[in-house]
Amino acid sequence: MLTYLPSLLGGLLIGAAAALLILLNGRIAGVSGIVAGLARAPDGRWASDLAFVTGLGLGPVAFAGLTGAWPSMRIEAGLPVLALAGVLVGFGTRLGSGCTSGHGVCGLARFSPRSLAAVLTFLATGILTVALVRVMS
Repeated sequence: MLTYLPSLLGGLLIGAAAALLILLNGRIAGVSGIVAGLARAPDGRWASDLAFVTGLGLGPVAFAGLTGAWPSMRIEAGLPVLALAGVLVGFGTRLGSGCTSGHGVCGLARFSPRSLAAVLTFLATGILTVALVRVMS
């Protein structure tokens, strides 16, 4: 299989899911906002939020069913580092009023200046983090 094909297909599926959510429900596919919606008291959107998050979790299962193997993944960090990273990502999504899916996929597609600023910040922070980790290693 071509090495870029799984990434290309994944990107197409993310784009299709975001497009379908806005076309059918009138909602932007910001995953952090959808997950946060599950922590609130159930309302009219709660069931669709749960279905969306469940679908995200079933992605690897569908991959395994189609290919006969689980997606390969290598995580070298320990649990404390992963927990801290999760807290920082959660804090960042609240601070930035959205996550990479909301700003990067949906916001940029709608030509949102706020989303462009957020995506540029995500990218700059990611580049800086990789550079620092490489220097410290």
